[in-house]
Amino acid sequence: MSLQRQLCAFLRARAQGPGWARAKATVATTVPGRLKSLEELPGPSVLRCLYWYLLRGYLLHMHDLQGSSPSRRGGAAEGAAQSDARAPCRDGERWHRLRQVLNRRMLKPTEAMLYAGTLNAVTSDLLGRLEAKRRGSPSGQGLGDVASLLYRFALEGIASILFETRIGCLEPQVPPETQRFIDAIGCMFRDSVFVTALPAWTRPLLPFWDRYLRSWDTIFAFGKQLIDRRMEELAAQQERGQEASGYLSYLLACGHLTPTQVYGSVAELLLAGVDTTSNTLSWALYHLARDPQAQANLHREVTGVVGGQVPDVPHLAQMPLLKAIIKETLRLYPVVQVNSRVAVEKDIIVGGYLFPKGTLISFAHFTLSRDERSFPEPERFLPQRWLRAGAAPHHPFSSIPFGYGIRGCVGRRIAELEMHLALARVSGGVRPHIHLW
Repeated sequence: MSLQRQLCAFLRARAQGPGWARAKATVATTVPGRLKSLEELPGPSVLRCLYWYLLRGYLLHMHDLQGSSPSRRGGAAEGAAQSDARAPCRDGERWHRLRQVLNRRMLKPTEAMLYAGTLNAVTSDLLGRLEAKRRGSPSGQGLGDVASLLYRFALEGIASILFETRIGCLEPQVPPETQRFIDAIGCMFRDSVFVTALPAWTRPLLPFWDRYLRSWDTIFAFGKQLIDRRMEELAAQQERGQEASGYLSYLLACGHLTPTQVYGSVAELLLAGVDTTSNTLSWALYHLARDPQAQANLHREVTGVVGGQVPDVPHLAQMPLLKAIIKETLRLYPVVQVNSRVAVEKDIIVGGYLFPKGTLISFAHFTLSRDERSFPEPERFLPQRWLRAGAAPHHPFSSIPFGYGIRGCVGRRIAELEMHLALARVSGGVRPHIHLW
């Protein structure tokens, strides 16, 4: 497929919403009737897409542009995702082996439970910082810039698991090297938009590319420093005959990864684990602050389960409303608004259209999860739609914020555990006097 056709498919996918057809996608076999080609796919031209992205300013607001076209059901997303899930070796056997190693201690619920103590310790520090901010406010009750604090909380939580050490994100005075690391992450994400969208010939002329590379250098250097430090600690523990535990210790001791793979994997896991938790918690607390009844219901559920205890994994199984609030927040604000897959094994048929092998297919999660045919009153925050008593049937692929199949989010279990524990404690399990409004 030519570069122009791939670009056309990519831009149309982003502009049209959640899918290209109402019917399920299937691996190409024998289909009656004439199959339509990629060129017959309805939608705006490449030039029109570029006009909306660059001249009208939608490059940084793609989710709004996705919603401007009629939405469609999740059947196409289901078929394409399932077809992708049947191709575990898209990036080769080396990628597959790497992912199997990472999944073993991340995606199994029983393994994720092992990190509850670490995450609760970080959450305790979060509550302390919230209380300090509340007392330091002019009114003695207000909380300002909570999103920034939640970002640092999420970074501290995932770093505590990956590096098996605290990096000081929740300290009153953040260590300088940690602050440089935090700044580099923010700069990298901001510049990644321009690096992805702008052609290569602009790199020597504009500052984004060099700044983007410098940010990555800082991120990798910080991670490498912590990993190397942990390797020295593990060597000393082995000399003393002590056993080591933890995720980084597992990666270093499993024997399946090279040091370079460990450095790269930990850096990617670290970045992936920050936005999901901080963004979702920020929006969840925002909606709870606007809905005192929902806040009271959650407080009643949490305190009824844990009493005066610190919530732990067994408690979470008895908190359906808490989990529904997180699900509804992820439906309204998926952290990844669009992601893509490449049909690498064979052609794919979606609703009578033939997508040749090598086609890039994009999933518009933001629009897909706001389809009123799956979710009545899609713009409203209604956690009860995820509870058995108030649930209405919706397509199982209408909201898949963590992806699907073998290439689903590797940190899903950790992110869910961190969000559930934090929301339970902030909402009243331990500090009921911290108000969200």
